[in-house]
Amino acid sequence: MNKRIEAALNDQIQKESSSSQYYLAMASWAETKGLNGTAKFMYSHSDEERFHMLKLIKFVNERGGVAVVPSIPEPPREYDSLERVFELLLEHEVGVSESINNVVDVCLQEKDYSTHNFMQWYVSEQLEEEALGRSILDKLRLIGGDKGGLYLFDRDMETAAKAGGVGQKA
Repeated sequence: MNKRIEAALNDQIQKESSSSQYYLAMASWAETKGLNGTAKFMYSHSDEERFHMLKLIKFVNERGGVAVVPSIPEPPREYDSLERVFELLLEHEVGVSESINNVVDVCLQEKDYSTHNFMQWYVSEQLEEEALGRSILDKLRLIGGDKGGLYLFDRDMETAAKAGGVGQKA
């Protein structure tokens, strides 16, 4: 495996691992605030990010590279509000999209079209992730401070997690 490609993919492995822990921390926070539906949604999202990482690890190893399982910094433990959680989620996903685009750029520079093709799944996935984050934020902003609206939102998040609104896509 080309060393530049390997380094770029290992960097992406770190980002996916970090994402999984980030969403796990958000899930824990939501659960302690009585937002069990949001917690289930975030736990599911954490699993999805871990799946993304594992998919990259297998790809690197199968292509003759050496995948590095990274250590990661501790994610935040506290958040100001549920809206802030989803603002941070969207900001994070935009950063992940930028990182994936950088991997794709390296693939094109190095003329590694097999890895470029593999990364297209991640490009598509990130479009979905960003759209989901924006949609959720729009709903939270519509709800504002309405407790009844927040209750229904949290229930909808649980339904989305159960229905596979977030989950491991092949």
